[in-house]
Amino acid sequence: MVDAAELIDNDFLRQFELKIDDHLAKIEYSLQERKIFLTKLIIPDEIKDEDFKKEFLAAVFEQINERNLSIVPTSPEIAKFVRSNRKYKRMLPVGVRI
Repeated sequence: MVDAAELIDNDFLRQFELKIDDHLAKIEYSLQERKIFLTKLIIPDEIKDEDFKKEFLAAVFEQINERNLSIVPTSPEIAKFVRSNRKYKRMLPVGVRI
């Protein structure tokens, strides 16, 4: 359902965006040095697909990984996703545990 080609990094608003039908899912972030702080996950209530959140987060994490940035999840939902997916834990900066 999530196509990485449709994922937009809106650096003006500092958020990753993915438009599904007429709804916009987004992850707000703050970029400092080589770290990206993922601060807020917003998925519209109209998107009912259970796997959408996982697929959306995975697509965002892959894009961040390609840019060789470390992630600091400050949103509880995003931190939970990192905890449940070991392959993304390696993207955490040294000394950061969740």
